Amino acid sequence: MTVSLTLLVCAVVLTSAGGILIHTRSLTRVLVGIIVCGNGVNLFVLASTGAAGFPPLLYPGVEAAKVTDPLPQAIILTAVVITLATTAFVLAMAYRSSQLTGSDFVPDDVADRRVVLRAEISAERAELRELHREDGPSAWREERRDQRRRLRAERAYQARARDADGDLWNDVLGADPPESSAADPAEPPETRPEETR
Repeated sequence: MTVSLTLLVCAVVLTSAGGILIHTRSLTRVLVGIIVCGNGVNLFVLASTGAAGFPPLLYPGVEAAKVTDPLPQAIILTAVVITLATTAFVLAMAYRSSQLTGSDFVPDDVADRRVVLRAEISAERAELRELHREDGPSAWREERRDQRRRLRAERAYQARARDADGDLWNDVLGADPPESSAADPAEPPETRPEETR
């Protein structure tokens, strides 16, 4: 089986570039990365077919060894449909994110930050206990205060980061715009309280 080196190099470059773009925080870049990576994978599958041969029609007088394998082409066609569906899904997520926040940037997950910080502080405490085993807990009092300060700062960040009003329908799908009363135009419409940071 012979593989075209140009096809293989293009597949590697496209898949690598798409993988790098997928790992960014911007949903638009993730969208472009999915498209580019999908095309790179399709080229990999196409490169696996080998050299071109006769059309895959088995009629009398055609050797089966010289016929092109139709399976990779069917797989590529299926992959194109899957990439299109994934592209539509990520495009809808990016559009909704830009509607809600004005940006397609994906922020840190507050719960993930909490889990990571707890694991770090727990590991630090175990290390300090082991280090000051004979000295007693008073030997590492300052380190414990520093850990408590970090935990308080993280809790304050989590309280500021929560911009949800608790209504799942409004948080996920977006609240309906406030109705302006035609009877009293001087009264401002209700607005959502701004986040203080």
